[in-house]
Amino acid sequence: MGAFEANTNPFGGIIPEPSGLPGDPVIFGDKLKESLEIWQAAGYKVVWLELNLDLADLVPVAVKQGFEYHHSGKNYLMLTKSIVENAFIPPYASHYIGAGGVAVNKNDELLVVHEKGRGSSAPFYKLPGGALHAGEHLVEGVIREVLEETGIQSRFLSLACFRNQHGYRYGKSDIYFVCRLEPLTNEITKQEEEIEDCIWMPIKEYYKAESVSYFNKLVVRAALGSPGVVPTHVEGYRDPETAEVFLPKGSVDALADHL
Repeated sequence: MGAFEANTNPFGGIIPEPSGLPGDPVIFGDKLKESLEIWQAAGYKVVWLELNLDLADLVPVAVKQGFEYHHSGKNYLMLTKSIVENAFIPPYASHYIGAGGVAVNKNDELLVVHEKGRGSSAPFYKLPGGALHAGEHLVEGVIREVLEETGIQSRFLSLACFRNQHGYRYGKSDIYFVCRLEPLTNEITKQEEEIEDCIWMPIKEYYKAESVSYFNKLVVRAALGSPGVVPTHVEGYRDPETAEVFLPKGSVDALADHL
């Protein structure tokens, strides 16, 4: 019968091709057992088994053969099985990534939002922003979020600071980046679904407002008082389509002087 058609990764993992898996649980179970024996004899360490929704009936079969849940998406479940003792299986993604934009107009007014569902009659103003999409760069994500929530178009200037928080949604950690933006438009069009209010607030008023948390005041001051780090192209370092690098302005030229 032989093993399932599969791909490999550089860490000793074997990954059966989902499209090649039979839908019949009995046939699948018999071939999975034989495949595990073949892969173990070949020296592989971990089997990564991806089952799409149409193969949901195979999940109990895989579990009975020692597979464990690793993570899932909207249309699939990933299971793993160690076929050598003490094989390392990396945990699934542990963090959410979010970003907020510090955008100040020519009148020294800061763009702020009051989100719906805060459970308070008094407005609680914060920076516009939100979660990044999978595969989305930080620069693109914060510009998109600010535009969606406020209707304001902007240009990325720098990354000012960030916060790392544990025990967030589903027990994951959350990293929140604070970015300095240059607003390119001034007319607000708030997002009706999520935003209760959106205004340009004078900076001095923002610092004194009881409706603004101390943390939010602090990160805005940090963004306005520091040059931060900027998106930087590093020649030969990864694909810029999949990786962003933020360094103090002039870092590349400064290193060149020492080479």
